[in-house]
Amino acid sequence: MVVAMSRKWHDAAPSPLRGGLGRGTVSKELRRKLRREPSAVERRFWRLIHPLRVNGWHFRKQVELGPYYVDFACLHAGLVIEIDGVSHDSPAARLNDETRDDYLTGRGFYVLRISNADVLQRPEGVYTLVVSTLERRAGNHRAAPPPQPSPQGGGCLAGDRGEGKVR
Repeated sequence: MVVAMSRKWHDAAPSPLRGGLGRGTVSKELRRKLRREPSAVERRFWRLIHPLRVNGWHFRKQVELGPYYVDFACLHAGLVIEIDGVSHDSPAARLNDETRDDYLTGRGFYVLRISNADVLQRPEGVYTLVVSTLERRAGNHRAAPPPQPSPQGGGCLAGDRGEGKVR
């Protein structure tokens, strides 16, 4: 069974898409390093949610939200996903996580905390949990996934529909 802490959605919070959260104090170098060097469990989770990403749910890795970085966020759905290892088991870490979750929840995000063990040992349950959370947020889903190939260039000419004629 997948265990996740969740927080309720607050509709009155400012939107991060409209600049409502501001920037933290962490350097660009750290932001890049966090994205470039994910943990093995974070890489596994990123692959696990690939079907969601290709079907129109736009997830970002290591997103800065105010003074915090979150492991994964789907801003359109107002969803933050934290993948927690054993370092989150101490009382001090739990208190820090609670403070962070309260901050994010107060700004309109729904927070899921998923353990490393769940990602590694129960990926189907993790995937189901993320899907069910996104379905509850369906009003914020993109209208459709981006067209393939992109209309900006490349791919088949109009009318060819995959008959092998490439620009």
